[in-house]
Amino acid sequence: MCVPQKGLESLKRHVNMLVKCCSKQMFLLSLITQAKTEGLRNIAMDSNSLAMPMSDPNAWATAMNNLGMAPMSMTGQPIMSDFDPSLGMMTGIAPMNPMMPGLGIVPPPVSQDMPIVKEIIHCKSCTLFPPNPNLPPPATRERPPGCKTVFVGGLPENATEQLIVEVFEQCGSIIAIRKSKKNFCHIRFTEEHTVDKALFLSGYRVRLGSSTDKKDTGRLHVDFAQARDDLYEWECRQRMLAREERHRRRIEEDRLRPPSPPPIVHFSEHECSQLGEKLKDDSKFAEAVRVLLTWVDRGEVNRRNANNFYSMIQSSNSHIRRLMNEKAAHEKEMEEAKEKFKNALAGILVQFEQIVSVFHAASKQKAWDHFSKAQRKNLDMWRKQAEEIRNIHNEELMGIRREEEMEMSDDDMEDALDSKDSDDSGPLAQVEALKEENDSLRCQLDAYRNEVELLKQEQGKAQPQRSEEDTTRQQQLSFLQQALQGMQKQLLKLREDLKQRETELEKNSEEKQQLESQIQSLKDRIQAFPTSHALPLEKAEREDRGGDESTNHASEAATAVVSCSQEKESLPEKGPPSPVKSEREALLVGIISTFLHVHPFGASIEYICSYLQRLDTKISTTEVETLLGRLPCTFKQELTGVGASLEKRWKFCGFEGIKTA
Repeated sequence: MCVPQKGLESLKRHVNMLVKCCSKQMFLLSLITQAKTEGLRNIAMDSNSLAMPMSDPNAWATAMNNLGMAPMSMTGQPIMSDFDPSLGMMTGIAPMNPMMPGLGIVPPPVSQDMPIVKEIIHCKSCTLFPPNPNLPPPATRERPPGCKTVFVGGLPENATEQLIVEVFEQCGSIIAIRKSKKNFCHIRFTEEHTVDKALFLSGYRVRLGSSTDKKDTGRLHVDFAQARDDLYEWECRQRMLAREERHRRRIEEDRLRPPSPPPIVHFSEHECSQLGEKLKDDSKFAEAVRVLLTWVDRGEVNRRNANNFYSMIQSSNSHIRRLMNEKAAHEKEMEEAKEKFKNALAGILVQFEQIVSVFHAASKQKAWDHFSKAQRKNLDMWRKQAEEIRNIHNEELMGIRREEEMEMSDDDMEDALDSKDSDDSGPLAQVEALKEENDSLRCQLDAYRNEVELLKQEQGKAQPQRSEEDTTRQQQLSFLQQALQGMQKQLLKLREDLKQRETELEKNSEEKQQLESQIQSLKDRIQAFPTSHALPLEKAEREDRGGDESTNHASEAATAVVSCSQEKESLPEKGPPSPVKSEREALLVGIISTFLHVHPFGASIEYICSYLQRLDTKISTTEVETLLGRLPCTFKQELTGVGASLEKRWKFCGFEGIKTA
């Protein structure tokens, strides 16, 4: 079979067009798989730039029909709905599958588990060859915050900065490149997401042109780099976000903050007169009372304006009757509204009862048999819903009645307590009368029974109150008895001390008498010593020496005895009584003196006691005040302040009191 020359030329032309379209589709498929596996979803593809111009769709359909393919557009939709694949114009050529790899118009779907496919990348001055897909992915360091800079190692020795820009400018715009002499460089991009695109080139083998020289080849290693500029920009951005967040929070807080109260005017005669007029006005009373309270708290009341304040307080008191009348009116309105609500609820409850009775009547056999199965099901469901709603409203109405009965019982109990004539026969008679009422009022029985139980409980509580008063009195008596016992023990101790001191004084007086008798006997011996015997000179000298020695010993003994007697005499003698009675009081005086010496303007007794109670919690204010009062030359009390701020302060005057003491 001969084919016309014109047909062959048109067929070749159409085949070339199809081959070009298929190659572009395969290139688009490779780019999509790379972006999907590496997470680079921000690459925007313009399908119009890759599409083949179709000025005549009929020619496109004719060419595909000649090849035995279903005429399909670039989007995968059929152009001819009534296409028959057996009507091919070329014999000997089997129909082609449009989804065949390499010729398919529509790219096959990309699976998520598909391995990373890296293609050869051709540049103007170099070629990038992908790494072995079986090798593990290159290791990278932890990504610094705000990273825009990458480290590129393994560059060829003959690589230039223009070559680096040519390779990495496809990832994004570059701010700066810092190239080193040792086959590596640092590249800083304008955006953070371009760093991920640059990391995709890690592991590629670079060849400059078609040269195989070692200096013209290298294996790229791309990794995150830590740059101060990136960190500074990231911190600035974080601070800006924090400022915006604080600003939003401040605006929200200002919006939700309650308005501040209006300022209070200062006291003056003019303001006082105006405030008196405002207090008489009902509409301005609330604001005026607040101002009056503030003035009184500030201490503006004195003898001159006491009458004005009294008149303002009196006018404030006159509003009590008005407020009570307003409260009574509001209570009356509330009672009327409650009664209206109760009546409306009772009417609604009656209608619910009627509806439920209708359902019950319909559920009887004489009417129930005439309904279908679906109608019976609906009627049963409606009846249950109506009964539930009826029960809810009935409980609500019963709750309102219980509250009213409880309020009435509370009023009755108060009257019974005031009159002190509680009689149980009245509530019991009411209970018997209520038993004869209708079933709808059975809740009142429970209310009165609760009332009786409350009365019994309150009667039982009255006895424990009396028992509590008795226990408190017994506790007070026990405390007083314990205090008396302690005072008796102290008196016994004091008596024993007095007896011991009396015995010591008697012993000292006896010793004194003995010493005086010994001194007198020694004096008599010294005077009666024999001096008229005549002896030789040697014996006389020896006796004279011995006499001198004996007289010396006697005089020494006499002086020792006299000194001992003087000491014994000085012991029982007592000077004037000391205001400090014990060592503990002496310690307190020392501590208080140092404390007041640090406070030259004095301190109140509460301040001093709070300081001392940190050292010993048993110290009381009366003990400290009595101790300070017994030492007028060391401590003195002064009054400071004027009017309501008058205060008593103790000062240390020991340096002045030592001159007068």
